Amino acid sequence: MRITVFGAAGDVGSRVVAEALARGHEVVAVVRDPARAAAVPSGAELRTGDASNPADVEMLGAAADVIITATRPASGREHELPALTTVLLAGSARTGVRLLVVGGASTLTVPGADGAMLHEIPDFPAELQPIAQACADQLAICRADADADWTYVSPPAELVPGQRTGAYRLGADELLAGAEGISTISMEDFAVALLDEAERPAHSRTRFTVASA
Repeated sequence: MRITVFGAAGDVGSRVVAEALARGHEVVAVVRDPARAAAVPSGAELRTGDASNPADVEMLGAAADVIITATRPASGREHELPALTTVLLAGSARTGVRLLVVGGASTLTVPGADGAMLHEIPDFPAELQPIAQACADQLAICRADADADWTYVSPPAELVPGQRTGAYRLGADELLAGAEGISTISMEDFAVALLDEAERPAHSRTRFTVASA
C-alpha cells in the first residue's frame, strides 16, 4: 500500500511510519517543520506539508491508498484541531482516499460512571481539558461528515512509549481497562492497531478504541 502520514515526526506518527515500513508499505511522511525531519524513520518519502492546508492534503494524499493523520496542535492552540480535521475530511473526500484519524480518549465512556465520558469525571486533569474538548469537537465533526470514508481511533487513557507486542484489545465507545483498572497501550501497539485497520478496514465511518491485551 501507499500510505500518507501527516504528523509523521510526532510520537505516534513516527511509530506509525516505522510500523508501515516494517510491513513493506510505501510511506509518504509529512512534516510541517523541516527541522523535525530527523524524527522520521528512514525509508519513508519525506515531504513538507500542512494538514490544515487543503491544497497540501489533496496533493500529498491523492496517490495514497489511505491517509493517516496523527497531528496534534501545540499547547495553547488546541482549538485549531477541529478546523484541521475539517480540511482533512474534505481533502480525503475529494480524492476518494480513506482517512484514519488518531483521536483522543476524552469521549470514551468510563465503566461504572453512569455514562460519563472520560473528560467529564471529577478527577480529570484540568490542564488536559482544552485538548479533551478539541478532540470531542473533532469526533463530532467526523460523525457529521457524510462524504469522507473516515475512521476515528481513540487511544486508552494512557498512550505511552513502550514495547511492541503486536497484541491489543478492541472496543467501541467505552474506555478499556485491565484487571487492575489501568487503561493503557504502548504507542508501538497503537501503531499496530492503526496499520491493521489500514490493511483490513473494519470500521468505516465509525470510532473504535484499543488497549493493551
